[in-house]
Amino acid sequence: MNDEKLGTLFVLIAATGLGTLGILGRLAFDTGLTIPTTLALRFGIGSLVFYILLGLNQIRERKRKETKRPREYSYIPFHFLRGRSFLVGVGLGALGYAVMSGLFFWGYKFMSVGMVAIVFYMYPVFVVIISAIFLNEKITGYTAIALVLAFAGVALIARVDSVRMDPRGVIIVLGAAIVYASYVTVSRSMLSTVDSSVLTAHVLPSAAATFLVYGEITSQLTLPSTAYGWAVGASLAIAGTVIPIFAFLSGMSRIGAVRASILCTFEPVVAVVLGTTLLHDSVTFATVLGGLLILAGAILVNKRC
Repeated sequence: MNDEKLGTLFVLIAATGLGTLGILGRLAFDTGLTIPTTLALRFGIGSLVFYILLGLNQIRERKRKETKRPREYSYIPFHFLRGRSFLVGVGLGALGYAVMSGLFFWGYKFMSVGMVAIVFYMYPVFVVIISAIFLNEKITGYTAIALVLAFAGVALIARVDSVRMDPRGVIIVLGAAIVYASYVTVSRSMLSTVDSSVLTAHVLPSAAATFLVYGEITSQLTLPSTAYGWAVGASLAIAGTVIPIFAFLSGMSRIGAVRASILCTFEPVVAVVLGTTLLHDSVTFATVLGGLLILAGAILVNKRC
């Protein structure tokens, strides 16, 4: 398999893993886990596994250099950030990614798994808007079409499929999309000097710390009482977090960031399919059409980059 096909496969694996978050989140709630506990487990266990795999990757690279053999694997660079970069990295995790994840999982309390994923994919559009407002980036005719398509998709679902689309859920998930768009905008400038794997290594534990502190303050932090609860938490960390991260990084290194971002729009498709098959969530024509409009807008935005 050549690099292009392998890269595509890796990114689709990443999108599939992220698409399982809704199902795993619902399973966590069914076991009695709160949102802070669920996400503390996700990012806590995820951080541990991420650092173990990162360490193994560094050891393998060190041995390769000693033997002067050609590299036949994806090398993931790593070092600890310092000074201002460290504070930004921790802030992105503790205030950006954590807040986004909390709102995203809160959305599952009001809307179906597929609907949450579809509405959340407004975030590329919000990236364009935020960049235009704060970074003075121009909105071209190409991106204007993307904005119209995405907002039309949300409006269509909200108007025609209002019975299944709780307004509270829409506001919460759109909030998650705005926070994530802000996260992407800030991290984009940082990634010009910092590798994405290095930033991720700081974001994950910072997000875990946020939910540990928040859960403790609000008395919502309770450890799973059953092996099944721990298994769901571990699945969120591994299948829904660590595997997608490594798969995306491996895929992006082979096919580039733009193509990888476009392929990631496969994520809400996975979420919708899993929601309908495993949770029996109903999907209407308006939901499908609105979702396609939103994804079309997301793809157009990514293609402009």
